[in-house]
Amino acid sequence: MNMNPSALLLSVLFGAIGMAYLAYGKKQGELMPALAGIGLCAFPWFISSTWAMVLVGAALTAAPWLI
Repeated sequence: MNMNPSALLLSVLFGAIGMAYLAYGKKQGELMPALAGIGLCAFPWFISSTWAMVLVGAALTAAPWLI
């Protein structure tokens, strides 16, 4: 895992957004926000590049609104 400050901040940011999506999806009974929330909480463990983290996080954040 990459421990530079920007990657750590992005991990916390996307994790918080993921938790909100997961809570919203569970409360509303919708699958897509819940899956995006799980993905947002889990993907920083597997991606170490800061730019890749931004791109994947932005895509997962936008996915419930686009799909």
